[in-house]
Amino acid sequence: MREAGRAIIVVGAGIGGLAAALHLAAAGRPVLLLERAAAPGGRVRSLHPGVVAVDAGPAVLTLLPVFQHLFATAGAKLEDHLALRPLTVLGRHVWPDGRYLDLMADRQAATAAIGDFAGAAAARGFLDFQARAARCWDALEKPFLTVQRPGMLALGTQVGLGLRGTSPFGTLWDALGEHFGDPRLRQVFGRMAAYVGSSPLLAPATLMLVAHIEMAGLFAIEGGMDRLAQALAGLAQARGVEMRYGAEVAEILVQGGRVAGLRLADGARIPAGQVVLAADAASLAAGHFGAAAARAVPPLPASKRSFSAFGWAMEGRAEGLDLPRQAVFHPADPTAEYAALARGRMPEAPTVTLWAQQRLAPAPAPEGTEPLMMLVPAPPRADTRDMPAGPVEAASLAAMERAGVRLRRDAVLAVTPKNHERDAPGSGGAIYGQAVHGWQSIFSRPAARTALPGLILAGGTTHPGAGLAMAALSGQLAAAAVIGERT
Repeated sequence: MREAGRAIIVVGAGIGGLAAALHLAAAGRPVLLLERAAAPGGRVRSLHPGVVAVDAGPAVLTLLPVFQHLFATAGAKLEDHLALRPLTVLGRHVWPDGRYLDLMADRQAATAAIGDFAGAAAARGFLDFQARAARCWDALEKPFLTVQRPGMLALGTQVGLGLRGTSPFGTLWDALGEHFGDPRLRQVFGRMAAYVGSSPLLAPATLMLVAHIEMAGLFAIEGGMDRLAQALAGLAQARGVEMRYGAEVAEILVQGGRVAGLRLADGARIPAGQVVLAADAASLAAGHFGAAAARAVPPLPASKRSFSAFGWAMEGRAEGLDLPRQAVFHPADPTAEYAALARGRMPEAPTVTLWAQQRLAPAPAPEGTEPLMMLVPAPPRADTRDMPAGPVEAASLAAMERAGVRLRRDAVLAVTPKNHERDAPGSGGAIYGQAVHGWQSIFSRPAARTALPGLILAGGTTHPGAGLAMAALSGQLAAAAVIGERT
């Protein structure tokens, strides 16, 4: 490898690692990217329970400008590489009594649907809530999402400016109560916290900015979400990034108090001046990349982990109700599942999310078979506790049947918290890193720069947070940290 000792190595070809590699290559830096799997993507992957491919990671693309900028960094246009399909219905929300609400992507249509569902006061509350969410986004986008390490002083400044009136130190659940008297609507918008593996009962009110992001557009990728990773990997190679698949890193080597290289699982050693680790930060802190590197970030206590999940990738048909791409089946009690998860227990009646991945707006089941993904939140305790999937699966299918949806399942592949723990040892199966609980949580998420010189972090478990767009931004911040350190 050219100038191996001075090279920058990126570990992990998930969206954060690919974004870091692209930004570094665009800046003229030599980059070697190592990925233990046989293909890029990380959590963006597809499973094959039968013949049909099922998206088993993130199901939609948000914050499209982030990805347009990333492709432009590589001298390309996103639209030339990916065919996007906008969702007109953000999700169908269903309750045990069979009543449902379609949350529309168009603001006017969403207001009308909420008014029909819960009355004129709820419609007015929705408009006020959306305006408040937009203020949160405007106030926090630049001083938080695009800086290396947000500070409390910046938050104090924003409280005096754009965050005034948004209750940044309160909880999301309490803030929702100021707009929605109907507890079902609090359930609907409380899901914004669950998107990042957190409880709306504990998440800060500023997380309402997710509602603004959703209304700005959700997009499916034709051919599957892993097309995104494939396109970014192709662009990285075209810009000179050297890619090696099937290369598992066993240890980050440290010499003289800074990163010196890597030792692979096959025993090979690769010298490096800097390493961007696009892996779960909990695995690093737990010593799975070596004892010397483990001190680079503080350990994440089990009590601060985000949710894990059970998932079932299925080839079959969803019959009964016409469904959009996403359908959310809520329990009757709006808060019991979050209380159970906070105690590290599996809820008796959890929320069930079904992704019918060939549909956009509500439609009947297609002819033949369709790809389906069923998801249920779980506590992140897979490193200390075995939770059987069978009872959760049976309860989830029964909840959907009571609401009018029956699944014909020709082939099924289960993904459990144990699988997530094996993918990221030391995480307990937590999918999103640290939970966003309390207003101070934004300051304690690992940043790009670590306590070990030469070791930089990227990915969805680091700042600015979970999700595809946040992972892409983390890669941009990681590349800037590498360049800044070298300078």
